Amino acid sequence: MGTLDKKSCIPCRGGVEPLTGEALQEYAALLDERWEVVEEHHLHRDYKFADFRQALDFVNRVGELAEAEGHHPDLSLAYGKVGIALWTHKIDGLHQNDFILAAKIDRL
Repeated sequence: MGTLDKKSCIPCRGGVEPLTGEALQEYAALLDERWEVVEEHHLHRDYKFADFRQALDFVNRVGELAEAEGHHPDLSLAYGKVGIALWTHKIDGLHQNDFILAAKIDRL
């Protein structure tokens, strides 16, 4: 599979099955262990920051990355905390793109 953060997201047009089972676990093993696979449907991770400004700056950097990759997470912003959920809406589940973006977000 190579290093996920070196790959680029490829637009998913639908018509493919979401990752499940062993294939899903192989991708999950390539991510930081703080990413959680939730019900084989989406990835979730919380990031902690010292204050609101740092959390907001992180959200903005994630937004720029998401635009560049053409793959967009759900973000929640609170004082000192950012929550990120990733899944591919076209297939209502997990795709390689979700893992690529997760790895790239960690690199920020």
